[in-house]
Amino acid sequence: MSQTRQTSGLTTSTSHYTSSRTTNSPSIKALQLEYSKLQKEPVEGFTVSLDDDSNLYKWHVGIFGPPETLYEGGYFKADMEFPTTYPFAPPKVRFLTKMWHPNIYENGEVCISILHPPTEDPQSGEHPSERWNPTQNVRTILMSIISLLNEPNCSSPANVDASIMYRKFHEHKDNEYETIIRRQVNESKLVAEQEGISIPKTLDDYVAPSRAGAAGNKNDKKSYSNSLSHEDDDDLGIDDDDEQMADMGGDDDDASYNDSD
Repeated sequence: MSQTRQTSGLTTSTSHYTSSRTTNSPSIKALQLEYSKLQKEPVEGFTVSLDDDSNLYKWHVGIFGPPETLYEGGYFKADMEFPTTYPFAPPKVRFLTKMWHPNIYENGEVCISILHPPTEDPQSGEHPSERWNPTQNVRTILMSIISLLNEPNCSSPANVDASIMYRKFHEHKDNEYETIIRRQVNESKLVAEQEGISIPKTLDDYVAPSRAGAAGNKNDKKSYSNSLSHEDDDDLGIDDDDEQMADMGGDDDDASYNDSD
């Protein structure tokens, strides 16, 4: 049954997703494993939750702006919708928070290689290895998006105006891009305050205790800092549990984004 949900002016449809109450598909098994792991072992940089515990195909995500970037101190809300063919097809990620970014469409949808189906598309300029594959997971997706926030890919922008503005900012010719981002970060802080969300303010706070260790592991922090570079995207968080999820495929069983700033 088709469902439509209006959130801060953004309408999202779940008509092509199946309720997890009525299926025991490989995709549900994979999502159950991922969600359980993220609840037991929180990961740096983001939080995940469900609006409806009976529907694992739609997750709510809160992404924290990484320290020492324009997005530091920000709290950015997004929806992540999974197809019934997951993990063999990627989810869709759409920001509910207003985002001015070269790789985010005006409706909030994220445009990044890791979320593109593994098909041959010479026109895209993307190498097949950059696209989705079943070893990817929620963590690798969100860490890639966090990395993308501070290091946009302007070669094929989803928002051309934001891309032009970012290039001028990057070349120290104009600060309008920085002004817009900082304004959006401040607006997101108000939302976090209203929702009682504690935003990490330092790298120590940003790195989850489960990954840094109770006393704080400097090597883990250094590793995280390095992960903000796109050069390391292929190595983000693929572990034995992720391979287990990929193996499951063999089982039988709009906030307004028309920025007038």
